[in-house]
Amino acid sequence: MKSKSATTWSAAKSEEHYGFKRWGAGHYSVDTGGFVNVHPLADERSIRVLDVVHEALGMGLQAPMVIRFQDLLRHRVIQLNELFRQAIKQEGYKGEYRGVFPIKVNQLREVVDEIVAAGKDYHYGLEAGSKPELMIALAMNEGPNRLIICNGYKDHDYIRLALLGRKLGKKIILVVEQLSEIDDIIRISQETGVKPMIGFRAKLQTRGEGKWATSTGDNAKFGLNTAEILFAIEKLRAAKLQSALRLVHFHIGSQVPNIITIKNAVIEATRFYCQLAKMGFPMGYLDVGGGLGIDYDGSRTNFESSMNYSMEEYVRDVVFNIREICRDSGVREPDIVSESGRAVVAPHSLLVVEVFERINKRESLGKQHEPEEKHKVVTDLEVMLKNKTKLGRLERFHDALQKKEEAFSLFNLGYLDLENRAAAESLFWQICEQIARENQKAGYQPEELHDLSKLLADQYVCNFSVFQSLLDHWGLDQLFPITPLHRLKEKPSVNAILVDITCDSDGKIDRFIDLQDVKDYITLHPLNSQPYYLGIYLTGAYQDIMGDLHNLFGRVNEVHVFLEDDEPNGFYIEEAMAGSRIADVIEGVQYQQEELCRKMKAQIDHATRKDMVKPREGVRLLELYEGQMLNKTYLNIDPKNGRKKKA
Repeated sequence: MKSKSATTWSAAKSEEHYGFKRWGAGHYSVDTGGFVNVHPLADERSIRVLDVVHEALGMGLQAPMVIRFQDLLRHRVIQLNELFRQAIKQEGYKGEYRGVFPIKVNQLREVVDEIVAAGKDYHYGLEAGSKPELMIALAMNEGPNRLIICNGYKDHDYIRLALLGRKLGKKIILVVEQLSEIDDIIRISQETGVKPMIGFRAKLQTRGEGKWATSTGDNAKFGLNTAEILFAIEKLRAAKLQSALRLVHFHIGSQVPNIITIKNAVIEATRFYCQLAKMGFPMGYLDVGGGLGIDYDGSRTNFESSMNYSMEEYVRDVVFNIREICRDSGVREPDIVSESGRAVVAPHSLLVVEVFERINKRESLGKQHEPEEKHKVVTDLEVMLKNKTKLGRLERFHDALQKKEEAFSLFNLGYLDLENRAAAESLFWQICEQIARENQKAGYQPEELHDLSKLLADQYVCNFSVFQSLLDHWGLDQLFPITPLHRLKEKPSVNAILVDITCDSDGKIDRFIDLQDVKDYITLHPLNSQPYYLGIYLTGAYQDIMGDLHNLFGRVNEVHVFLEDDEPNGFYIEEAMAGSRIADVIEGVQYQQEELCRKMKAQIDHATRKDMVKPREGVRLLELYEGQMLNKTYLNIDPKNGRKKKA
C-alpha cells in the first residue's frame, strides 16, 4: 500500500523538485505521465525523451547514448544572431553582428554542419585555434562574407593556410597572440604576395571571474600588452601593412558568471579599438571573445556554474557599451564579433545513462548478524540504538562513532571476531539512519550531522564513464542538471550518488545542482525490475571532445533527432552512430586486432595440444575472443537477467 506522501506526489512536483524551469530555458518539461519532454524550439512542440531511447534500442543502440536535438542547436544559433540584430536596431548601432562559432567547443562534423547551415543567412562564421581546426574551417566556411578568426599559437604552415584562404576570397583574420607572430605574418605575406587581415589580441587588465579568471591580466597565456601593441604597430608601418590591421580581440574566459565583468572588459577593449582607429588604422571589427555562460544550476547568480544575466542582457550590454565608447571617442562603431561556443551548443545535447545496480549500506540493516557471544562494544551499540535515555542527536552520533572506532581497533588487535565486527558496523549504520530521520523532522542541524545524508546515500551504478562523457565534472567540478527520464509521477525517495563502471574511485558524480548551494547527493527512485534511465543535460560543450579513454571505454552511441509533425511521436532519428567497438579503442593504443587474435589462437592451440582444453572448446573460446572485438566497450546489460530486482 502506498504512503500518503507517495500518492500526493505529482509530475508537477517533480518538475519543480529537479528545477526544469530554472535551468531548462524553456526547452525541457515533465508531462502529466511523468516523462521528460524536450522542446527544441522552446514552444509547444515536444518530444518525449524516452520515446527516442526506445526507438534507438529498436535500432540496436543501448545506453549510454548521446541524443542531439538538432532543431535546438539551430534554434540557439538563430536566437543569438536575432538578439544581436534586434539590439543593434534598437540602439541605433551603425555596425553589424558578425559572430563566429569557436569549433574547439565541439568539433564534431554533425555539430559544425548544423551550425554552418543555421547561420547561413546571418553570415555566421567559424573560429579556429589550431591548424586542424583551421583546415576544417577553410573547407566548411563557404562564401566570402563569413569570417574565419584564427586564434592560438601559429607556425608558418598555419599562417600559410590562412593566407591560402585569403587568396580564395575568404575573410580570414589572423589574430596576433604573441609579438613574434607579427614578424612571421609580415614575412610570409610578402613571400606569397597575399595581403593578410590582422587582429591584435589585447591583454586586458579587467579581471575575469569564475573558473577561467586567469584568461586576462599580466600573466595571461595569450595576448599583447600595451607596449607590445605599440611595437606591433611599428612593425606593420615599417612593412607598409597599416591597412591590414582590422580587428581588436579579447577573451576573459569561458562561462563568465557576472555581467559586470563582461561590461568592464567590453569598455576596456573598446578603448583599445578607438585608440587604434584614431591612429589611422582602418579597423572595422571588435571581437568580444567568448564567455557568454550557461545557467547550469538555474540559480541565476554569479556562482561559477550559473550566470546572473540572460543572453538578451549580454547582447544589449555589449552593443550599448561599444556604441557609447565609440560615440564618445568620435569613432565609427565596428562590426561586432563574438565567439560564443558554450551558449550555442551546450543545451542541444543530452547524455542518457542506465542505472543497473546499487551499492547500499542499508541492505543488511534489518539482517543484523548475531554473534554466538556478543562483545561489549556490540551490546553498547545496541543500547545506543534503543536510546532509552533519550540522548540528543549529536551526542548519540559522537558515542556511536567512538564505539565504531573502538570496534575497528579491537578487530585489528585480534580481540574482536568477524561476526562481532559485522554486528558493530550494522548497528552503527542503523544509529546513523535513525539520527538522519530525526534530522529531517528537526529544524536546526548541528554542522557535524550535515554529512550524514551523504554518508548514508546509496551509490547508483550507471553504465558509462565519467572520464569519457563528463570529463569537466571530474576535472573542473562542473555541475550538470541530472534527472530521471521517467517515473516522475512517483516521489523520489532514495538519496544517491552516481558511480560509473571505471576502475577508478574518482569515476563518480557526487556534486549536484541546488538552488542554495551544491548538494552532495541526488534524490532518485528505488530500482525495480524495469530499466531506469537518467538524463544528464547541457553536455553539448566540450564533453564530446575532451573525453578520454580511461579503462578503454570509448565513444558512446549517438542519435540525431529532428522534429517532424507527420511522425507518430513527433520526431524522427536522422542519423544513428554506433559507439566505439573494442577493436577501435585497442587500435587507438597501438594494438592490432589481427595480431591479438593471432596470439590468442597460438595460446589456445598450445592448450589444446597439452589437453588443457578440448578441440571443440578451443574453437568456441577463440570465437568468443574474436567476437568480443566487435562489441561495444560498455556493459551489455540484459534487461531480463542483468539487473537485480529491487523492492
